[in-house]
Amino acid sequence: MVGGVIGIELLSWCHIRSPAIQGFAIGLASHGIGTARSLQISAEAGAFAGLAMGLNGALTAILVPLIVNLLL
Repeated sequence: MVGGVIGIELLSWCHIRSPAIQGFAIGLASHGIGTARSLQISAEAGAFAGLAMGLNGALTAILVPLIVNLLL
């Protein structure tokens, strides 16, 4: 929730102005709400937010079972 509300402003305050980087960071950290907010900023930011959210889900689904098997 917080990332969707203040994420873009926080990244701008940190001098990160590229829509691609902003969208990827917000999609990775804030998932659906952040992706929807990124789409309001620009189509490019929204596309990268969706990409980040999808990659995060896919890598989590692949890596978590492997890590659990290594630990057990």
